[in-house]
Amino acid sequence: MKVSEKICKATVMFTAFVMSVFAVFCIWSRTASILHSDGLRIITTGLSMYNTEASSAPVSAAPVKDTSSKSKQTTDSTVTKRTDNSEHKGEQTFLVTESLFRESNVSYDNFYVKNSTELTLDIGKYLNAPLPFEYEDTSEPQVLIVHTHATESYMDDDLGYYYESFYPRDTDDNYNVVRVGKAICDSLKSNGIGAVQCCTHHDDPQYYGAYDNSAQSILDYMEKYPSIKIILDIHRDSITTDDNEKIKPTFTYNGKKAAQIMIMCGNDNYGYYSFPNWEQNLSLALKLHSTAETSYPGMTRPLYFGNFMYNMNLAPGSLLIEIGTDANTLEEAVYSGEMLGNVIADTLRCAQIQ
Repeated sequence: MKVSEKICKATVMFTAFVMSVFAVFCIWSRTASILHSDGLRIITTGLSMYNTEASSAPVSAAPVKDTSSKSKQTTDSTVTKRTDNSEHKGEQTFLVTESLFRESNVSYDNFYVKNSTELTLDIGKYLNAPLPFEYEDTSEPQVLIVHTHATESYMDDDLGYYYESFYPRDTDDNYNVVRVGKAICDSLKSNGIGAVQCCTHHDDPQYYGAYDNSAQSILDYMEKYPSIKIILDIHRDSITTDDNEKIKPTFTYNGKKAAQIMIMCGNDNYGYYSFPNWEQNLSLALKLHSTAETSYPGMTRPLYFGNFMYNMNLAPGSLLIEIGTDANTLEEAVYSGEMLGNVIADTLRCAQIQ
């Protein structure tokens, strides 16, 4: 082989090697960026359909922060803060903006519905329809609180900003949505409504498949407690703009700040799922929504009605509820959880009278 040919071949091989290294670096950088931000850049519920369903929702494989025992929980409504902001010295901060989410494409009486489907909803028809179950005067559990994404967590402090290292997932049940679920259960029990909470971390250690995992837990609880009428999958949302600004949906009741909630209800308009009871779920969703706004004006974001299922097919009384976002404080979310328990109890008692 001529010297010129050898030089040419060596140049090509070297160029290919450099390009390969550069490609690997780009992929690694992008992956690290996604994991650091939990893949959230626009309004997203962070929901991944369980494995047997088609979905375009984001799936995160990011690790969660393990700060203490999973089984350890607080025993009252007090929220203990643990942030030492001195550890963040020199960190970049980003804005947190409060917002009261209200208007949407469908309004009825004192509340709003975001209808993302092609269906035309007769809100009054569903709101006034009887519940698909009967309220019982029993000490047995009638409400099941479950957490498909149990490690979703909140901010410790209401600072108006957050640090770049902020990571809203936590395995400590004192500081994630399991703590909010406990507030709901305690509120229900104080209202004389039997409730049980599944505290299993269905998204840990692996996020993917969480809905498969929670579906099995729901079925197990329904078998153990046939008295269960309502199943609520409690999450927290995340809203982050392209400028890394986080949005916290907030309202005030009795002079105290609380996180707005968003009730989510799916349907099977296109026949994608085995989901025959979606209209019954919608009736329950609207009743809860209306009661919440009557009792606590401003508590709800528009009810989100869309083409999804998220285990709502397992019982005619199954809903997913987002309690605030990762920009709300845990204290705000727990306060909303206490009020949500009252709303559920009032809805059941009202249905009994009717």
